Amino acid sequence: MDSGGGPADEAHTPSSATRPILRHGRHEMASLPIPDELMAEVLLRLPAAADLVRASAACVSFRRVAADRSFLRRYRKLHAQPLLGFLNQHKVFYPAIAPHPSASAASAVALAADFSFSFLPAPLDDWIVRDIRDGRVLLDRPPQHDIDNRYSVVFPELVVCDPLRRRYILLPPIPDNLTATVEDHPLWLTRHRYCETFLAPSHDDEDEMSFSVIWMAQCRTKPVAFVFFSSTGQWQAIPSKSWSDLLAGSLSSTGNPLFSRRQYAYGSFYWVTDFREKLLVLDTQRMDFSIAETPSEATALALPGVATAIVEAGEGRLGMFVRQCYENCLNYTIRRISCDGSSQWKSEKTIPLDFDYFFIGSAGRHLFLYELSGPSLDAGCFSLDIKTFHLERVFVSSSRFPNLYAYSIFPPSLLLTPTVPSGVEEGAEKEMLEQGYMPHAQVRSCHG
Repeated sequence: MDSGGGPADEAHTPSSATRPILRHGRHEMASLPIPDELMAEVLLRLPAAADLVRASAACVSFRRVAADRSFLRRYRKLHAQPLLGFLNQHKVFYPAIAPHPSASAASAVALAADFSFSFLPAPLDDWIVRDIRDGRVLLDRPPQHDIDNRYSVVFPELVVCDPLRRRYILLPPIPDNLTATVEDHPLWLTRHRYCETFLAPSHDDEDEMSFSVIWMAQCRTKPVAFVFFSSTGQWQAIPSKSWSDLLAGSLSSTGNPLFSRRQYAYGSFYWVTDFREKLLVLDTQRMDFSIAETPSEATALALPGVATAIVEAGEGRLGMFVRQCYENCLNYTIRRISCDGSSQWKSEKTIPLDFDYFFIGSAGRHLFLYELSGPSLDAGCFSLDIKTFHLERVFVSSSRFPNLYAYSIFPPSLLLTPTVPSGVEEGAEKEMLEQGYMPHAQVRSCHG
């Protein structure tokens, strides 16, 4: 009760000698730096790439950790690339629209990127989009030195480019010693086309700028494929067995391609036969061909045109969606590997849909559908998450799209030297910075 201050008050009141020590102690504790290793573990747990970009802008030390290549490789393994939209063969981009979570970023990228590819060598109309992977776009065209044979394309000119940075790499022709191994007149795949060209995933952990391009044709006796590695600037052959050895007599060549509808999952490409008895597999780690079995659901009706789509089911397991004729539902099966190494497809789920559709493709754990008509949803493209089975609209259009390629880029790879390409409006610049889609001006040549 005594307010005059006695011994008790003195005991609880710090002396003038101790106050500076406590203040100095707090200052020392507050100024201790966070080790980069610990900061990396914190940043790895950010749920979205845009969050990582914002964190990297907060201070120099965060940016240093986020821009480190080893950190970026770890982050990519944990976080999927955001889907921004689709690009068709004729260089038309369809960005994701609201309420899709990537809508604002997709709009900014559509404004900033040159999806007309006006920076490529003329004539521009000859270039056709063939594949997209990791923000890179592969286009090809009939060889300009042999334009008279433009309607019989076997070995096209190839270019890999980045529409955001407006940079491209024109690939060297396939050497004569490799082209000589291709049989005369490979099997006709599509109109005027006797080959496939597509991008392969990079397996070079030390060089995130590296990429690979595969040229492939189905000949009467065997599949033939060559791969270009940007790290070496060279083409090389991919070993292949004959059809008779691969298929062991279960199928035979009819003069038409046996396999079609290329798909990708977990580092391998897959092609299915029209009657879906088998899968042709190209493993890009080993660079070799093999044959795999399809689920019984895929061959139940044994009619051509029944749609199948391959996805990444998680934990390294392959998933397949099958749409039977005249049924608006999705039959989902997963291939499970037993202890002895054998595999077996098991039915996982049947998903009813209230609209008619066809498969556009897939990317990772997402299946892409195009609605033909339906009472409850606007016509357009939809994405199905195979973990949650949530159906989400990507864009709306009344047109039909037989060849669409999903376009994604990974923002952290663009953190190094952000710049704004000419023609980007101030509002788009701000949006791209917030979403982490600011392109940088330096692109390494495939020859180093």
